Amino acid sequence: MSYQVMTDKRPGWDEYFMGIVDAVSKRATCDRGKTAVILVKDKVILTTGYVGSPVGMPHCDDAGHLMKSITHEDGSTSQHCMRTNHAEVNAVALAAKKGISIDGATMYCKLAPCYTCAKMLINAGIKRIVCQKKYHRGSESLKLLDAAKVKVEILSNDVEEYKDQ
Repeated sequence: MSYQVMTDKRPGWDEYFMGIVDAVSKRATCDRGKTAVILVKDKVILTTGYVGSPVGMPHCDDAGHLMKSITHEDGSTSQHCMRTNHAEVNAVALAAKKGISIDGATMYCKLAPCYTCAKMLINAGIKRIVCQKKYHRGSESLKLLDAAKVKVEILSNDVEEYKDQ
């Protein structure tokens, strides 16, 4: 019996977990962003979450988007789909439902969190966030996370682009 020697470099932990984020994002049911997160502690996945409607409710893929316009202090507007929960909300909700402590965990995500999710993650005890890309409205959330001493690492300066941003 012969064995093939692996010549590919074994991925580091961050690269490994970010690959899993990519796989989880394929379950997203809102095509705006297709985001996902995983919560990890001591190199063990605690929960996953992806953008999707509350359990038993219609998904964007089936019923269409439920869009709302938000006007910001600077006068600019942005569009948000209100039908779905953000991936962060779904991951934290799953942890609560299953009785899994996420205090001190690391979150791996496709996009940096929005301001509302950042507040929730601080209160949930998340200590480190690793993001593939920036969120187009993420500057305030990054300031908040920094003030709360949550370490944030953004792997690419790219900003996720999607329809009706």
